[in-house]
Formats: sequence, structure tokens, C-alpha cells
Amino acid sequence: MTAPTHLPAPPSDRTRIRRIAENADYHRSTLHAVLDAAYVCQIAFVDDKGTHCIPTACWREGEHLYIHGSNGGRLIKLLAKGTQACVTVTHIDGLVLARSAFNHSMNYRSAMVYGQFEKVNDKASALDTFMRHLAPGREQQARPGSAKELAATTVMRISLEEAACKVRSGGPNDDAEDMNLPVWAGVLPMRSQRMAPVPDALSSAPAPDYVQHWAN
Repeated sequence: MTAPTHLPAPPSDRTRIRRIAENADYHRSTLHAVLDAAYVCQIAFVDDKGTHCIPTACWREGEHLYIHGSNGGRLIKLLAKGTQACVTVTHIDGLVLARSAFNHSMNYRSAMVYGQFEKVNDKASALDTFMRHLAPGREQQARPGSAKELAATTVMRISLEEAACKVRSGGPNDDAEDMNLPVWAGVLPMRSQRMAPVPDALSSAPAPDYVQHWAN
């Protein structure tokens, strides 16, 4: 049973954070927020040629993270066999400059998910959700996938049951003996910024609301 979002879920042996454990966050609400803010995840897996880590588009629905790809792609074919995978998402919020080199850090929100992917039967519905993740309302305006396009595509999902987040915020944590060093310390904030839409030169259709307000 999934833990309520206001309560932390018990970590597994794989998701228990041991390094800087005070930054661990096992709340479902944190996990959902980190994943919902992402458009790309990294999927690590092993095959007979070695270890791989492949970036791919992703979206969350309920307690699963979804991806899609070509039926013939290596990632999809390996995951369809039940290969164990590790999925990560990271957002960098700032560079933390400390008084000493070894106390520099970053402010970040990250998530890690372990498990096996499974195929999704209702591909059209899942891909509509992907369109809404990109731009709410887009799924009602763009041409839906044709039977041929859907047949050539596999949609997969991984349960969020075995997952954990790690989050850092705030300023530097300097050693007491470094506090009087004449070195600037603080945070250089960073964020992803939405820019003004750039229309296709051949498009004569009016911009929908979600395009007009994209950069707001």
C-alpha cells in the first residue's frame, strides 16, 4: 500500500540514504514534485555489453513514472525483458560557495527509483497524459497518433514503490576554524527559465492560451 503523501515511506535497502542522511526525504509529495518538474529522466541498466545510462522523456501519472520509445530501441527492448533499472531525476537550484574548497556544495532536488518497467496497454491515453505534461490542453489540439505510429511505439512505466529523494537547500556549512577567513561565501541561485514562444514560420494558427502564457 502506498504511504500517504504527508508521511514518509519506509526506505528499502536500496533507497536508504546513508551519505548525508539528513538530506534524505521519503515523502511521496516530495517525490511527486521532483518528478512532475522533470521532462527528462536518466535510466541506468546493464546488458551483455556493459552498463548504460540513457536520458529519455518522462512523465508521472499516479504512482508510476512513464516513458515511451521505438519498439526497436535498445532501451525499450531491454526493459521489456524485465531488466532491473535505476531511474534518476535531478534539479540544480544553486551553487553553494563555502569558505573552504571542500565545503562547497550544491542546492538540489533529486529522486531515484528502482525496479522493473512494464508495458502499458492503453498507449493512446498514456501519450495524451504526456501531451498534458508538456502543455495542458495540447492533447486536444495536436493530431493524435495514427494506428501505424502507435503500433511502432512502446509505452512503459515503473512503479514508484521503491524510491527516495535527496534535497539540499540553504547556505554553506563551514568549519568553525574557517569562519573568519576573508572569503566570500553564499549561494549562487540557479533555475530553469521559460522563454518567449517562437512560432513556426509556416504556422498561421493563433497561439492557444497555454502558449501565450508560457513565459508568464
